[in-house]
Amino acid sequence: MKKAILYINQFFGQIGGEEKADFPPEIREGLVGPAMELQKRLEGDVEITHTIICGDNYIGSNTDKAIETILGFLEDKEFDIFFAGPAFRAGRYGSACGHIGKAVKDKFNVPVISSMNEENPGVEMFHKDLYIFKGGASAAAMRKDIRGMSDFAKKILNGEEFLSADEEGYYGRGIRRQVWLKTPVAAADRVIDMLLKKIQGEPFQTELPIPEKDMVPIAKPIKDLSKAKIAIVTSGGIVPVDNPDRIQSASATRWGKYNVANMDRLESGVFKTIHAGFDPAAANADPNVIVPLDAMRAYEKEGKIGKVHDYFYSTVGTGTTQGEAARMGREIVADLKEKNVDGVILVST
Repeated sequence: MKKAILYINQFFGQIGGEEKADFPPEIREGLVGPAMELQKRLEGDVEITHTIICGDNYIGSNTDKAIETILGFLEDKEFDIFFAGPAFRAGRYGSACGHIGKAVKDKFNVPVISSMNEENPGVEMFHKDLYIFKGGASAAAMRKDIRGMSDFAKKILNGEEFLSADEEGYYGRGIRRQVWLKTPVAAADRVIDMLLKKIQGEPFQTELPIPEKDMVPIAKPIKDLSKAKIAIVTSGGIVPVDNPDRIQSASATRWGKYNVANMDRLESGVFKTIHAGFDPAAANADPNVIVPLDAMRAYEKEGKIGKVHDYFYSTVGTGTTQGEAARMGREIVADLKEKNVDGVILVST
């Protein structure tokens, strides 16, 4: 019988919620949480021998260490396939599934299957490395998502022929392979057929999908900075020390805004960075090196700008996907417009 191992986070591993997100990697024999439903769907073809559990914050802040530990768990284990998730729309969980899945695939050369919602940043980060099935937004889709993962796993292990990514239900991996049509049609005939459908406004499927790029128009210059309200927005992860919005240290899906109306500068010990992509020592010692409130106040007093906005906005850029960044950007812009902000200083690391 073929053997499998499943990776899940602390919540689905029945360890706890956010208060246990720093839970270090652990491996258990047998079935935990979603592994039970997955085993049921795999029927008698595959046995899930172990479940690996790790907290989302732990792997987000200690990625290399977590991966090394988990790969160590697997050194003496026999397994033919590896599962991760499903991760639904949970960004940290999706990123974790991707990091672990890619590391397992690279080291042990076994197929890795996961499932994520299209808005999960893990899709953009890892869809070329793993089979990531198109999943639901929440755990309400657990059974459906696991069914897709298990059905495809049986196909792989039984050596069956695969259909296209769309037909199987996973995100395309950017791999093109030659397929002979059961009813041969010359390329010239296929392209003319597509052209006629396009002209007639009928649906058609291209044989060479090309991703569309978003183009952001350049904003018009501010006519008079001395009368402008300027806000500070950062992807450098500066937050109050208790991180009230629980912004992730990597692969962020959240942002926060913080009142600085009565402050001339950000004080160490009151603000810090939670960014996992650089050494935080300098930013924690002086948060103004990332969010230059002190410099902006000087410009305000000198009359070079009209006013510093009462709030600054913060998230984390490392590992954050274009889709998540665009969404957060739209949400922040809506708030800036509502507060009649004229311009933004966008600072990073």
